[in-house]
Amino acid sequence: MNNKAQKIFIRVMCVVLAVLMAASVLISILASTAGAVTQDEIDKLQKDLDGLRQQQKDLKSEINSAKYEKSQLTEKKKLLDQRIEVTMDVIANYDAQIEQYGILITEKEEEVAQRKADEEAQWEQYKVRIRAMEENGTVSYYAIIFGARDFSDLLTRIDMISSIMDYDESLYQRYVSAREATENAKATLESVQADMEVKRQEQQEAKDQLEVEQQEAIDLINALQDDITQMQAVYDAKAADEDALKAEITKLQRELEASRRVKGTGQFQWPVDSNVVTSGWGGRDTGIAGASTNHKGVDLKALTGANIYASDTGTVITSAYSSSYGNYIVIDHGNGYCSLYGHMSKRLVSKGDTVQKGQKIGLSGATGIVNGPHLHFEIWKDGVKINPLQFFDSSTYIVR
Repeated sequence: MNNKAQKIFIRVMCVVLAVLMAASVLISILASTAGAVTQDEIDKLQKDLDGLRQQQKDLKSEINSAKYEKSQLTEKKKLLDQRIEVTMDVIANYDAQIEQYGILITEKEEEVAQRKADEEAQWEQYKVRIRAMEENGTVSYYAIIFGARDFSDLLTRIDMISSIMDYDESLYQRYVSAREATENAKATLESVQADMEVKRQEQQEAKDQLEVEQQEAIDLINALQDDITQMQAVYDAKAADEDALKAEITKLQRELEASRRVKGTGQFQWPVDSNVVTSGWGGRDTGIAGASTNHKGVDLKALTGANIYASDTGTVITSAYSSSYGNYIVIDHGNGYCSLYGHMSKRLVSKGDTVQKGQKIGLSGATGIVNGPHLHFEIWKDGVKINPLQFFDSSTYIVR
């Protein structure tokens, strides 16, 4: 019990004791003769009563203050949930851009290699041409120089050789320029990719910090929730939330029945990559404020951002946010079965969508009433929650 809850509890006990003391005084007065009662004694009782009423008023003010503080924290946590979802989208965008830059860089590397090969081939051709002109008996420097008819013919021959060499040299330089341009383009892409990776890391750090703040908000809400009156209010709200959800599911099932086109297989797939069950079906004491003590589902280990898969083919009949389930999705499988996935950081499908067995429908998180990221998984049969683990071989999962 936190300090605020302890203070409220102590004040309540003081009120109770004061009432008992006042009652005992009143009984002792009434037990005496009527004539022994004085106005001073009545005034004293009235004064005591006024004091008790003031204590009650003070306690009510403190309780209201605690409730307001809790509501503010709940709203703050909702905003943190949303900020984490947006930040995850930003990180995914950076990942996609980094991947695209990687593809472009690979292409540029291939271009550089090809241009370098062309450059080397042109250089070899240039050397071969010079060697051939020198070694060939019909076209050699000696033949050109000493075979000239006169000085004018010699100059013409030298110009011809110079033109050939200049042409080869210009080709070689073009290859060199093309290679250098490609290498510069590749270096630019690498620089941009590096900047993207820095920004992506900054977003990851921001997400990590938001998750720390999210956990702090969860801890503060849990501490305030130790107040018994507030705890009862949360339990009542959660029960009403579940009743409303059940009524909505039943209504939507009936509406869907007339035009149903999609039916599941009746064989369910494990909805996350992890095989660890962190909280099973039935009675439990989690210590989480507002969490159910009669667990009508199972909690599966899943870090924030982990993939969540449809356990069977069906139609999405709910994709929404609630204070208890956080981001959650309900799939109607068209054969009397429904499945529910709660506390997600992001929902990837909408009401009315058709989903296939094994399709990714969301990302795990810590939205709603939780003490950390995981997936809350439920299976309903004809409107009644049943233990999801009965559909899986016990050797395939671990209960912790």
